[in-house]
Amino acid sequence: MAQKIAILVLHGAGTPKEDFADDLIDRIAKRVARKLKLPAEEVLVFQPVFWSAIFSKEQTELFRRIEDGNALNFHRLRRFVVEFLADAVAYQPTIQGDQNYHQVHGLVAKSVNLLKEKAGEHAPLCVISHSLGSVVASNYFYDLQYNHEQLGRKTMEQKAETPIETCQTLALFYTLGSPLALWSLRYLDFGSPITVPAPAARHFYPKLTGEWLNFFDKDDVLAYPLKNVNKAYDDAVTEDVEVNAGGMLTHWNPLSHREYDRTRRVIDRIVDGLVRTWREIN
Repeated sequence: MAQKIAILVLHGAGTPKEDFADDLIDRIAKRVARKLKLPAEEVLVFQPVFWSAIFSKEQTELFRRIEDGNALNFHRLRRFVVEFLADAVAYQPTIQGDQNYHQVHGLVAKSVNLLKEKAGEHAPLCVISHSLGSVVASNYFYDLQYNHEQLGRKTMEQKAETPIETCQTLALFYTLGSPLALWSLRYLDFGSPITVPAPAARHFYPKLTGEWLNFFDKDDVLAYPLKNVNKAYDDAVTEDVEVNAGGMLTHWNPLSHREYDRTRRVIDRIVDGLVRTWREIN
């Protein structure tokens, strides 16, 4: 039986609907199936991570209080800004344990555990992450690779010591509209990135290439290239891929930030990586 690829999908800032990943999954699955001439369910296993649900209730209440009695302009744009900043602030690690940072990571760990059940403990792991979700993914896998003391109780409760759950099979990382470059300001010399593919991945799959593609639109003020951050990022990131995200009303302005999952070039490059990886491991 062929080895399936496990795919983790993390949404960006804001509070999307719980089915946020359905359209993206459908686009990827159909194109992979067409290229490999196989049913998608024999090749790929998907698991969305609805991480913002952890603090969406408090976020909604905060926005209600801010608006109460105040005639603020640009309601929809302001709500997006508030949600982005609220998510970013709420997610930050604190001295106290089991705060939002560890709650979110515990949910990621649970999601990877579900992928293990469906695809197997040696399944190559692909991560597709948008916006602030790319920061969540980067932090989570960095802690697994290099910063074990930061792993919280929630993460340890949800994960087992299998290759996929300990980041040994991380093979593909796709960051869409990522502000990760800004997060590098927290660290001396702009910090260190995760390693993709994980060093142990080629032990399980000697022919594995792996890649980290960072997609950005020059009109998206929240998204930035990564390879110029420092030498470590230049070595880690396979390619910064400039795209024109969105349609007629969005591709030329900051609203492009929400359009990566509907952009053909983004989907095509992800599909190419998945098809190549499936052939390398099988």
